[in-house]
Amino acid sequence: MIKMIASDLDGTIVSGTGQISARTRDAFLAARAAGIHIVFVTGRPYRWLTPIVDAFGGLGTVICSNGAVLYDLENDQVLWAQTIDIATARQAQQIILHHEPQASFAAETTKGLHLGHGFAQAGRTLGSLAELDLHSQELDTEGIVKFLARSPGLPVEEFYQAVYPDLSQLLWLTHSATDVSLLEMAHLEIHKAHTLDEYARKLDIKPEEIMAFGDMPNDIEMLQFVGHGYAMADGHRETLAATRLTAPPFSQDGVAQVIERLLK
Repeated sequence: MIKMIASDLDGTIVSGTGQISARTRDAFLAARAAGIHIVFVTGRPYRWLTPIVDAFGGLGTVICSNGAVLYDLENDQVLWAQTIDIATARQAQQIILHHEPQASFAAETTKGLHLGHGFAQAGRTLGSLAELDLHSQELDTEGIVKFLARSPGLPVEEFYQAVYPDLSQLLWLTHSATDVSLLEMAHLEIHKAHTLDEYARKLDIKPEEIMAFGDMPNDIEMLQFVGHGYAMADGHRETLAATRLTAPPFSQDGVAQVIERLLK
């Protein structure tokens, strides 16, 4: 019996223009009306939840920043955050620069986005911005929930493979962007599955009672953790290869189709 539905946002239920279709919205609302817990699990920071607010209003708790933040949407409050100290971020920066000297950096904190030189070219400058200073006490006080590295020349797969051997014992590393070579780093013990597990335990829901949807490599742990993990048919090849179940593509409201079948 499915007691919870967990879904990624971008490329899974949210379009490139930030929209959620009426069919998808109706499917989630029907699932909630049937008594199923709904939780959105995203790489986005909690400040970038406009598609969820527009479609559903205040819908309880959202797992943000790839699991580093648990956010109460109804009360506009960070409930919990697992941060990276600036010493670890500096160490990661040096490792990455060794492999990609042209890399630029940013840090997502519990308060805003801190941008390093050149990073703004990635086009992801929404939200509260500040200059990145990895020696700033203010940055350490705010707490880094996601450390970002961008390569202007290396394809993202090549960038990831180059730094992974040296970084994998220091931080959790993934990528989810399709339009830029961008690596996302978090505390070593944090990813979407970790925080989803913590959240589900509080509700006395077991992994086999959870259905989840995702499309990119940062969703793999979550899709493998739950009993019913669906990769989107038009998702990343690594995600499709790592999961047993496949949902129809995003363009066909694939998540809504699966939920509709569940409710029947």
